[in-house]
Amino acid sequence: MLKIINDLPDNVLGVSGEGKITGKDYETVLIPAIAEKFKANKKLRMLYHLGINFTGFDLSAMLDDAKMGMKHLSAWDRIALVSDHEMINTFAKFFGHMLSCELRIFKNAGMAEAKKWITE
Repeated sequence: MLKIINDLPDNVLGVSGEGKITGKDYETVLIPAIAEKFKANKKLRMLYHLGINFTGFDLSAMLDDAKMGMKHLSAWDRIALVSDHEMINTFAKFFGHMLSCELRIFKNAGMAEAKKWITE
């Protein structure tokens, strides 16, 4: 399940995931939130938090994530991934080199540091 993090500046989209994240989560929460943010911002920063109860993505969510990233490839200003899941962190580091923006990865204990970095 994805939830929007509301205490961030207008040019930052924050989402937090717990449990299993599905394609429906992307279609009903994340994709509309991104579209709304891009109405007011040419460049967007994203804080993506995978909480301690995160259990994974279904195939549909992974495909939606890839499509979303490619569609807005040059529109990202910064991305902060907050996660204790080593496989996802490693995957993000590997594919983060394809992004035209800076990507930083933080552990869940570093959520405050991630929020500070994404908003400065």
